[in-house]
Amino acid sequence: MTQDQDQKSPEAIRKDAGFSLVELLVTVSIMALLATAVVISVGPVLGKSRVDRARSDIAALESGLEQYSFDMFNYPGADVGLAALKTPPSGANAAQYRPGGYIKRIQQDPWGNDYIYNVPGVRSAGAYDVFSAGPDGQPGNEDDIGNWN
Repeated sequence: MTQDQDQKSPEAIRKDAGFSLVELLVTVSIMALLATAVVISVGPVLGKSRVDRARSDIAALESGLEQYSFDMFNYPGADVGLAALKTPPSGANAAQYRPGGYIKRIQQDPWGNDYIYNVPGVRSAGAYDVFSAGPDGQPGNEDDIGNWN
């Protein structure tokens, strides 16, 4: 072998530098497969966490409703609903209302809908029903999450 064959020219070095198109496509394909696997495995966990959050919110609303009934000797009426946990009533009962209310804030459910409060309770066989309409946002079907679950 001659000395020229052992050494590469600057053009040959530049030509060998970098990645080929095939190498880039293989790398991008592998990354896409891994991302798909992560999304598929994380999806059900996110759905379960939303259900768990709705149950937690409902438990907090129930606690506020129970405290309200102890102080006011009755649950809030359907006309005022869950807003009664934040806003004192007008009239003679205002003196019995707890300063600051019974709950910090009334949030929407994890799917962006308001929690539903019905008096008297039909589905819970209790004094009231408080529930989320679930992922579809339509109350009265199987995906509702309420104080009867």
